[in-house]
Amino acid sequence: MSDHTQELMKKLEQRVNRRTFLKGSALAGAAIIGIAALPALTFAQSQQPQDQPKADDKDAKKDDKSDQGADKKDKPEEDEFKVTHKDNNGRDYRVCPQCGYNMYKQDRTWTCENCGYSYTE
Repeated sequence: MSDHTQELMKKLEQRVNRRTFLKGSALAGAAIIGIAALPALTFAQSQQPQDQPKADDKDAKKDDKSDQGADKKDKPEEDEFKVTHKDNNGRDYRVCPQCGYNMYKQDRTWTCENCGYSYTE
């Protein structure tokens, strides 16, 4: 090697030792992790509702609710997952709220045959 490259190597060795190299790599790793987490944070913030109902909308909703209240008294609302159906074999089943597969009744417990979700009636 030439004298010039040897001088540059000595200066570089003085500036970069093991400790400073490890510090620099730790800071670079932290920066990469921070940059990688940034899209997840912005996505979570974009999922929050940003529209605030106005006072006029509240009045309109109150009128709609009063009309719907009369309908609810006439017809009770059924939960779509509590509706019992018949399969090809004639057995009663319901739709699982977790995965959408069939749930069968054993004693008083409805159990999904796909994910294992169960509840007692």
